[in-house]
Amino acid sequence: MRTANGDFASLQTAKNGATGAGWSNFFSRQVEKDFVRNDEGNEGVKLLIAGGGTGGHVFPAIAIAKEWLSRGGGREVVLVGTQRGLEMKLVPQAGLPLETLRVAGLKGKRGAMLLKNLAMLAPAMRDAANVLRRHKPVAAFGVGGYAAGPMLLAAWLNGVPNVIFEPNAEPGFTNRILARIAKRITTGYEVAARGWGDKAILTGCPVRAEFFAAPVRKPERPFHLLVTGGSQGALPINRTFVDAMDRLATRKNELSVVHQTGERDYNAVRVAYARREFAAEVAPFLMNMPDRFAWADLIVCRAGATTAAELAAAGRAAIFIPFAAATDSHQLRNAQEMARAGAGRVISEPELTPERLSQEIFSLLDEPGKIEELSRSARRLAQPHAARDIVNQIEEVALTRVLTEQPGAVSS
Repeated sequence: MRTANGDFASLQTAKNGATGAGWSNFFSRQVEKDFVRNDEGNEGVKLLIAGGGTGGHVFPAIAIAKEWLSRGGGREVVLVGTQRGLEMKLVPQAGLPLETLRVAGLKGKRGAMLLKNLAMLAPAMRDAANVLRRHKPVAAFGVGGYAAGPMLLAAWLNGVPNVIFEPNAEPGFTNRILARIAKRITTGYEVAARGWGDKAILTGCPVRAEFFAAPVRKPERPFHLLVTGGSQGALPINRTFVDAMDRLATRKNELSVVHQTGERDYNAVRVAYARREFAAEVAPFLMNMPDRFAWADLIVCRAGATTAAELAAAGRAAIFIPFAAATDSHQLRNAQEMARAGAGRVISEPELTPERLSQEIFSLLDEPGKIEELSRSARRLAQPHAARDIVNQIEEVALTRVLTEQPGAVSS
């Protein structure tokens, strides 16, 4: 496993002797001079970012796109996804260009569905080749998801260096395949980086800067409890809270609750609190989650990579209830790694009962010092420079390609 700065610094010293911002400026000048200007019709130093489907893929992609563009030097970016993922909404909202491939997933598919999705690989590769011809990127970055596979394979076949990002403790199917052709692998968890050896580097998962601004809180009565199953809500979490409401209501004077339910369960959850005169803000969807995290003493939530990274950035204690159907049990693995670091407690869905949920919450109310310990441990896992470190790796592999393609160059 690499460190975030080791190889980057050695290449920097060996190639140009620049430091700090000088590295990025040198990169832009060198790539533009020796690569981009030799490709007629290419107007800037362009990064291709492939993948999507869920917010856990799309939000890091957008963060890396913004970091890349912020470095100037005539940089451009294009994101590549599918027409069914969240990228269709979120990427245009971020003001970024989006291309799509005709592709579907293979993992877990059987019979006719597997054959149908396999048949889509050929058009997906044609689409990917067309994207490469139109955009001529200096590097390709994969965030996982259906589009990442064919797009990064096409990039590799055309000599475009790949960097991939694995946000979870348990690598996903697409990234396990792409790791074989990637020049560099960036990860959200150390355990994933260790599994890939020297080409992998722990960078953390990019999250919004606002999460890092959350001040340290000293838990006091009434304790602030935030419950969220994500923007769509989570039926097992909502249902268990409703079933545990009589138990929780015995200590309602010690709790101030904000509960994001999703649209489907909103009325049932709202009524459960109201019937017991339990002071709670219940909403289908919460805006400005960094402020909500900053308000909370304790958060009950899923264990997606982005959620875990946001908790670390804000330094907040958590009770994780991992999504049981998550591919490769990656949410459970994320939660277990957080708990192993002393940054949260875990209730798996098979173990989730009203009694167990109440017990975990009450045990922390009885010992507020435990909440502070969990919060401090979470903050120690924060990676405030994740986007910067990932883009540094992308620049390194792109520059290595340029330098080795120069006449008389020596391969690094």
